[in-house]
Amino acid sequence: MDNLADTLRQFQSGTLGQAEMLARVDRLLASTPESVSSLLKTLNDAHRRAPLPAEVYGEVERRIAQAIEARQRQRVGEEETYVQTKPLQPPTQPAGIAGPPGAAVERMKGVGDTLNGRFVLEECVGFGGMGTVYKALDLRKLEASDRHPYIAIKVLNVQFQGHPKSLIALQREARKAQTLAHPNIVAVYDFDRDGSMVYITMEYLPGKSLSQMLRAPDFHPLPFDEAMKIVSGMGRALAYAHERGFVHCDFKPANVILTENGGVKVIDFGIARVFQKAEEDADVTVFDPGSLGALTPAYASPEMLENREPDPRDDIYALGCITYELLTGRHPFNRLSALQARDAGLRAQRPPGLGHRQWRALRNALALRRELRTPTVNGFLKEIGARDLRRRQPLLIGAGTALAAAAAALVVFVALRLLLPRHGTAPPAQVPSTPAVVAGTPSAPPTHTAPPAPAPPPTLAAVSTVLAGVPCSALAPAIDGRVVRVQGYLAHSVGPARLKAMLAALPGVTRVELTLHDVDDAKCPVMRVLGRYWVASRTASVSLRLNPGSGRAGNLVAGDTLMVDVSTPDYQSYVSVDYFVLDGNVVHLLPNAAARENLAPPRYTATIGSLGNWVIGPPFGTEMLVLVTTSVPLFDSLRPDAEPGAAYLRALDERLATIARAHGAIAVDFLQITTHARR
Repeated sequence: MDNLADTLRQFQSGTLGQAEMLARVDRLLASTPESVSSLLKTLNDAHRRAPLPAEVYGEVERRIAQAIEARQRQRVGEEETYVQTKPLQPPTQPAGIAGPPGAAVERMKGVGDTLNGRFVLEECVGFGGMGTVYKALDLRKLEASDRHPYIAIKVLNVQFQGHPKSLIALQREARKAQTLAHPNIVAVYDFDRDGSMVYITMEYLPGKSLSQMLRAPDFHPLPFDEAMKIVSGMGRALAYAHERGFVHCDFKPANVILTENGGVKVIDFGIARVFQKAEEDADVTVFDPGSLGALTPAYASPEMLENREPDPRDDIYALGCITYELLTGRHPFNRLSALQARDAGLRAQRPPGLGHRQWRALRNALALRRELRTPTVNGFLKEIGARDLRRRQPLLIGAGTALAAAAAALVVFVALRLLLPRHGTAPPAQVPSTPAVVAGTPSAPPTHTAPPAPAPPPTLAAVSTVLAGVPCSALAPAIDGRVVRVQGYLAHSVGPARLKAMLAALPGVTRVELTLHDVDDAKCPVMRVLGRYWVASRTASVSLRLNPGSGRAGNLVAGDTLMVDVSTPDYQSYVSVDYFVLDGNVVHLLPNAAARENLAPPRYTATIGSLGNWVIGPPFGTEMLVLVTTSVPLFDSLRPDAEPGAAYLRALDERLATIARAHGAIAVDFLQITTHARR
């Protein structure tokens, strides 16, 4: 029996002509409708082994796309997005793209082609209701030695391109998605076109879709806690979008990516519609993506199927369906549409082992009438027990509060005494360890008293108060019961032993664990200005790391090229990297006269110095690099490429205070390197 891989091999070897090859492809598509989507992978694999002519690849891809659309029309109860489009005709120039009316569109580009001379399409990773998604190599990132040069590109499907509002749809998708900067939502970078092909660039997510996991033959229902980790990530993304006026409108397992590092990302807000219509938003009256009729019946609410105005509760219905599948391995209504389930009077069955409260929350999310459905995503997450609650410290009431405050103050005083110089001070008076006995007075008989109650576990506030008094440091605490863990930077003159003694003196502490970088006292001015921002930004995911091409374990020798890898926070930010040299000066690696552009998209990773700009030279020793990201430019104009460190720190301290008051969003990371003369 023919298969696509053999057919393509015969064509590439010359034993099969193009016409016969395409005829075989059509027969395969007709005879194996259940495996049409898998043919995309076969096509990509064959193209990687031996590149096909671009026009041949594009024609095979187009025929597979048509077969997928036909399958969607026949099986509207399945998960694929169903798009209401006109019958397929030879595509004409879409509205909004320059060209004579009615002119034929040039050949659609595919794997192996390059868009705008920059993005090389390397692999087709799937089809959606509006577009085809490719893994693409960004040649600009490759040129800059970026360690992550791949992005994802979404272009209009062949069957969708002829829609008169397609260009508007994709542009609106890009613009709206750019406003949804959240750790659980895919980052969208830009919108552009190459001839008639319009596309969106976004972050590439190594991993697999939730649909792939749920449809795997060996999938088994997840334990409640494991399922809730995924539900929580999906819910946070939807809640964030709802708070900003957007409904996803096509939420389904295929639009959830489980990344290789365990993250959850929601993709494809392509048909999201504004449900809080602001008068100044001209897009609402000009274009409504809902007019394209794109939805997935198995996850669409009854109201969506009835073409009613979108509402956050439409996404909550889909979230309830997915939650049910994670817990049971099956759809709550056997993959029937919500209208079919409602008309048949179906009710979802309670998953085995699910508590009464959790089942009530899930049942409310699956309500087939909007007015009975849970109104908010956060409400659903809280009721079912998936909301990511931060630990709250216990509050003491009345006299207990004053007592706790006094105890904390006493502990801080005692702890800070450990840091004071001991020279020239008189020893404290000896205090007897047993009660004094007055002569001639018989001692009272001993009494038996109950042992004192153990001190409560330490609070984060008490630990932070101690750490705030440690000079020349940047210390971030965490508490696990009675164990205190601290990571960060500490001056050599203080030392870990003294810090550990300070923390161990806190009531309720049984163990102290430290992960510290030793800081030379010459770097204390840097710690004084930036230490508190480093502590505050530990959850911002920023990082400054030595590139492997620079040396090993932070040790560099004269003549080595200094290269550092920078990762930015979850929002668009301005990036500054400074090198504090042993001679007291600071060198600005970014921005400077040779590299002025420092605005980075969310969660961006880049390598600085890959062009050999910075070479290690004397003086040698332990030096410090500092990364600062801000939501506004750090300074209004470029500073000199190098300047005295003390003057710069004074200006930096003042400027960061201003930014913190007006804008917030400051993140800092440190990197220490040790340099040596070459032997």
